[in-house]
Amino acid sequence: MPSVHLVCDSTADLDPAFRAAHTVRVVPLKVIFGEETFADGVDINAEDFYKRLATPGPFPRTSQPTPAEFEDVFRELGADGGPIVCTTISADLSGTYASATQARAALPDLDIRVIDTRSVAVGHYAAVREAVRVNEAGGDADQVVAAVAAVESTDKVLFTVETLEFLRRGGRIGGARALLGSMLDIKPILEIRGGVIEAVGRVRTYPRAIDRVVEECKHAAEAWGGAELVIAHADRPQIAAELVERMRPLVSGEPALTVVGPVVGCHSGPGAIGVGFHKPIA
Repeated sequence: MPSVHLVCDSTADLDPAFRAAHTVRVVPLKVIFGEETFADGVDINAEDFYKRLATPGPFPRTSQPTPAEFEDVFRELGADGGPIVCTTISADLSGTYASATQARAALPDLDIRVIDTRSVAVGHYAAVREAVRVNEAGGDADQVVAAVAAVESTDKVLFTVETLEFLRRGGRIGGARALLGSMLDIKPILEIRGGVIEAVGRVRTYPRAIDRVVEECKHAAEAWGGAELVIAHADRPQIAAELVERMRPLVSGEPALTVVGPVVGCHSGPGAIGVGFHKPIA
């Protein structure tokens, strides 16, 4: 039995096979269509979300978990006296970290470590994956926290989108705002840098954007002597599967493949492809 209870929010977009194989409690954010509210990954899955997004109707928005929702989870898991390590989406992209820290403050008798991953989706997934590895190997809470920090120290998250409209509407466009108005002619290469979205390049076509992401990972893997890789797609399974095959020879171990979930998908839109890679952890 692992000694540390692991918690993350749903923006880690853990794939179902990973969740089935490991013990991680996921606290869902919410997707809101008009007057309807859905818990991410509970009341609505990625497949149903993208189907609904393609039909006429209100533009979706998102909301963070409440402190009370985190508090309920922390109280339940901490009842056995074991420490809790909770990872969240970047505090610059969501109030989820603030909710988790408020819940921690309400439970001063429990050992709760709340970590802002400064990332989202593939970057958050990578942090959780390493936390799981260390936890299942018998590591204590300090070692789990250190493992997450080690991932964050080299993790690079790059992605491209078919349109910036979803990021613009969701208010998460960050440094990519400078690209607005020119998207008919280019595809952006975006990065989660310091917890926010920054534009790091632009190319003429979607395949060239993918090429740029592959090259960035290749160069990093050569410098590091390998790389750990997570790939995510927003309703583009064939492109993602081809990308896995293309990148497998470049990295250490097996690339993880997942789907961009409803909450992150509200901001990326369909067609987004994200790649997160970091230096292998000794």
